[in-house]
Order: sequence, then structure tokens, then C-alpha cells
Amino acid sequence: MLNRPVKLPWDEPGWHGQVAEWIADQLTANGRNATGPVETVHQRIWSIFMRVPTDQGIVFFKAPAPPFYEAPLTRALANWRPDCTVPLLGIDQNRGWLLSADAGSTLRSNGQSPAQVEHWLKALPVYAGLQIEMAAHVDELLIFGMPDRRLAVLPDLYSRLLDETSSLRIGLELGLTPEEYHALQNLRPRFAQLCVELDSIGLPATLTHEEIHENNVLFDGMRYIFTDWSDSSVAHPFFSMIVTLRAASHWLKLDECGPEMMHMRDAYLEPWKIFSNRDHLISAFNIACRLGMVNRALSWNEALRSLTEEQIEPYNDSVPGWLQDFLRAEMAQRK
Repeated sequence: MLNRPVKLPWDEPGWHGQVAEWIADQLTANGRNATGPVETVHQRIWSIFMRVPTDQGIVFFKAPAPPFYEAPLTRALANWRPDCTVPLLGIDQNRGWLLSADAGSTLRSNGQSPAQVEHWLKALPVYAGLQIEMAAHVDELLIFGMPDRRLAVLPDLYSRLLDETSSLRIGLELGLTPEEYHALQNLRPRFAQLCVELDSIGLPATLTHEEIHENNVLFDGMRYIFTDWSDSSVAHPFFSMIVTLRAASHWLKLDECGPEMMHMRDAYLEPWKIFSNRDHLISAFNIACRLGMVNRALSWNEALRSLTEEQIEPYNDSVPGWLQDFLRAEMAQRK
């Protein structure tokens, strides 16, 4: 991983003033007036998220670190599927800025108890339906600059990731051991074989949100809205579910292999039966969960690539950690 000092956009002099002016212009264009100051909700190395009270409710501003594919993607989704996308008030595609109206509360804010599973049983078929529809828009999604993680290119991406050893922290704390790295190297042919097996089941590559969890799904009392498309790719659709199920298991304190998680999995798989039968879909799901771990390692590698060592330090285990998960899952398959 080649690191060079990076100044994030929101660290630039005058940036916050430019944002406030732009938000004011967008509010005026939409017939709204701010009733309070712009407030930062959270700021991370990959984005900043702000809120502004107005005379017609709260609006939200987001600016990402490069690349800026989230802005054109969100605008396209607002045209293609406005029923499950945040209502946009403004967009600056060159800077990646987004301004949207309040679209409901997160599933997390509705309560972190097993009762949340009922929301997931309704939301996941909606998300699957969105993915099925977006398969027809893959060429447009790639034009937006989204990462191409389709199965045909994934083996090469896996090999290149292993060759980029500085991101793997081999022999270092929170990194791969030399033995783990050697085992992952030996899995190159197996990884390529798994990609072929998964592709043979016949599910299309599509828009794949890699962090569909309780803080990225909104509910307004009637509809489920999917937000924060900054961590997504064009890939096998089932790659989405690894984070969804892990996060639900963690926050709801449920067994990752328990009946609630299996109900969530089945609710997600139901719309995909137009492509294959249940047994084949479950087989695809199991393979995709393992390959999806490598996909997450690739996403973290890209997110951290241009940052400084100091900026990366809190996330040192992200790339090797997902590769270790893939290695353990693959070894468990052989027992």
C-alpha cells in the first residue's frame, strides 16, 4: 500500500464556509429556510455527515473523501427507485456533495432487540428486489466509477491484493502470520474455482451495498430506505449479506447461525427464486459469504490506500482481518 500525506476535503481552509453557502443555495432552490446552524453529526476519514434544521424538517448533508461515485449513484437511484432512496434536495457531482430530506429513523434508533428481526424480514426482500432491478444498469453503475468486483475479475483482484503485502502487515501485530499468508497464497486456485462455481448458478452481477446494517436502513412507518452507498460495488449480489447478518447477530445478541439469522437469509433469498431453486440459492449464498470476505478486504484496501500511517492506524486489522476470516471459513469447509 503506497501511502502519501492526504488532506481530507473538510480539513481545507474555507471548506466549511463553502458548504454552508452551498446548503443555503440548495435550501432556497427547494423553498426551504434554515432555522439553525449546520451541525456535524460525525466525521470520519472517509466522509463527513451534517444536519441542518429547516422550516420543513431536518435535512442532511454528506461529503465523502474521493472517489465520488456515491453522488451520481444516489441521483440515479432517486430516478430509478425513489421508493427506497433518500429524497434528494441537491447534488454536486464534482465534489461528491449530497443534500437530502429526512427519510425516517434508522433501524438502530428503533431499538436493538430481537424484535428488530421483523423489520429485516420486510426490508431484505425490498433490497433484493432493488438489486434484481439494478442488474440491468451495470454498465451505467460502472461509468459512475464504482469498483468492478464481478466474478470474472475477482481472482485477479485476489492475487493482486496478496501481492500488495504492505497492507497485509505480515508478521506484525494485527496482521497476517507468515503461515496465514502462505496458506492464502496456496488458495489462489481454489479461490478461482469458487468464483466459477458461484457464477455457474446463474445470478447476475449487480449493485451490491456492502454495509446493509441497522444504521444504513431507514424506516418512515411505511417504507424502508437504504442509505450510505459509499461502500458498494458491482459484484455478486449475495456479497451484501455477510455484513448484514454479522451486524444483526452482534447488535441483537443473536447466534449468527441461529434461527433468526436463517429467517433473515431466507427472506432475502425469496425474490431470487426467479433465477434458481432454493437449494442452489443456499449453495450460492454459502460460497458468496466466503468470497464476500475477500471482497470486504478489497474494499478496505481501497479505502485506506491513499491515507497516512496515522490515519490508517485505527483500521490496521481491517484488510488482514477479513482475509483471516476467509481463510478460517475455507479451512472449516475442508473438515
